[in-house]
Amino acid sequence: MSLRLYFDHHVPRAIAIGVRRQGIDVLTTEADGTADRDDEFLLQRATDLGRVVFTQDRDFLALAAAWQHTRREFTGMVYAHQMRITIGAAIQDLVLIASLMHPDDMRNRVEFVPL
Repeated sequence: MSLRLYFDHHVPRAIAIGVRRQGIDVLTTEADGTADRDDEFLLQRATDLGRVVFTQDRDFLALAAAWQHTRREFTGMVYAHQMRITIGAAIQDLVLIASLMHPDDMRNRVEFVPL
């Protein structure tokens, strides 16, 4: 079972397209109608949908740390710094993570890419 991903509005569209082409289920905040919502809403929304957030927004890291500290459950997060990863590398690493990780493995966890 591959992970289902939730991309926030900071992620370039080309990454979503590339990951989808590899057979991974991706929902963007634009498609979900939530692109203008705050990070906390988005993390909760992804959790409610059973999807792991992929973001390039550093603010999500502080939010995930706060949730981990208070033991608030979330489905997981993958983070990539905007200036430290190419579109191709992001696609490759996200496909690898989504294909190999089980949803239980990602629960309350933050993974960093590039791997």
